[in-house]
Amino acid sequence: MNIEIVEKTLRQHADKKQAKLLQRFFKTGPGQYAEGDIFLGIKVPVMRRLAKKFEDLPLESVVEILQSPIHEMRFLALIILISQYHKADDLGKEKIYRLYLSNTKFINNWDLVDVSAKHIVGGFLMDKDKVVLSQLARSTSLWERRIAILATFYFIGHDQFEESLKIAQILLLDKHDLIHKAVGWMLREVGKKDIFIEEKFLKKHCSVMPRTMLRYAIERFPEPKRQAYLKGV
Repeated sequence: MNIEIVEKTLRQHADKKQAKLLQRFFKTGPGQYAEGDIFLGIKVPVMRRLAKKFEDLPLESVVEILQSPIHEMRFLALIILISQYHKADDLGKEKIYRLYLSNTKFINNWDLVDVSAKHIVGGFLMDKDKVVLSQLARSTSLWERRIAILATFYFIGHDQFEESLKIAQILLLDKHDLIHKAVGWMLREVGKKDIFIEEKFLKKHCSVMPRTMLRYAIERFPEPKRQAYLKGV
């Protein structure tokens, strides 16, 4: 089964009205972060169902799909990669991880990062040296920086917070709103597990972190505590 068959299958589920909505939602206009991206207008539950149909494709074909100019093709490829990663032996997992990192320029919107970085990058690095995350966090690529912080979601799920805080600090003064939201989200997830650790970080950095990052991080706090942080504690 080749890429043309996969694309033909996806186009059977295309919705032009939905595609227009998604192109606005995912900022595909001139000068926006996803300028020129192409959408078919397929909803995520449908994408996940279709991914099951193609989950046994050869890895080389999945990478070819990942390099498609069509957003849903790339999303489909990442769902397939996650499925294959979970089924793979150690060598297979490493191969998928390395293919993922060598194709980050195609993992180029927040939904693509968010659906995949935790499982493939975070999962692979769980018991390994994590220096690559610091390198990604310092990348000029917005998406590599988001991959760096979202990968730590996996560690948070296993009660390991050090890397999340380390990457959060590297990204503390990042200029992009999508990084502010991602870092704030991960800090909030740390707080769900250990509020003391989150607050220790916030008390040290809340006065300089971007407002959006702070708001995301304190979203679940009681209102008096939220207001205290917003005023600088």
